[in-house]
Amino acid sequence: MCDGSLADFLFTHERPQPNWEEKVEIARDIARGIHYLHDECETQIIHCDIKPQNILMDEHCCAKISDFGLAKLSKAPDQTKTFTGIRGTRGYVVPEWHRRLPITVKADVYSFGIVLLEIVCGRKCLDWSHREDEAVLEDWVYDCYEAREMEKLVGEEEEVDMRKLERMVKVGLWCIQDEPSLRPLMKKVLLMIEGTVYIPTPPSLTSFLSAV
Repeated sequence: MCDGSLADFLFTHERPQPNWEEKVEIARDIARGIHYLHDECETQIIHCDIKPQNILMDEHCCAKISDFGLAKLSKAPDQTKTFTGIRGTRGYVVPEWHRRLPITVKADVYSFGIVLLEIVCGRKCLDWSHREDEAVLEDWVYDCYEAREMEKLVGEEEEVDMRKLERMVKVGLWCIQDEPSLRPLMKKVLLMIEGTVYIPTPPSLTSFLSAV
């Protein structure tokens, strides 16, 4: 993987930001990878630490999931697993960890949703250099979505299909729902990104990041 991590692509000034079509393809690659871990491996794998630093980019700008140090195998048919001790990185950690609830594949869905919003906006999920009402990315994205001001989420110079932008934002907001049962499975997430299924309006968020 000669070209570094997704974090390098999104958050450093040493590289040009990926264009919009590249962003969509990167998101699709990550979704495919998580779907494979959840549904196509002989033993289901819950990664538990999906974040840009753990997404490596190859020379063809293809995204590959890495660092399985926190990953857990699950043979349970109900896709649940109970762990002790919080695993993951602040900003991407699913609320269930803090509530001592069973961890399922929906934990990776949540983390993917945060990463997807970072890809769309080209900034970190927690950035206190921004104004207070913009510092927590998920809150700002939902406010812009609700106000129908999604053009604020992308750079002025960036050529974006607004319908695709809305689709990506809606996918991200569904993935980070506080209630795990509301989050789609990764198979559905992949179809949503590809635009092959209808995406209803996501519910309002109960912001978890701004409370921890």
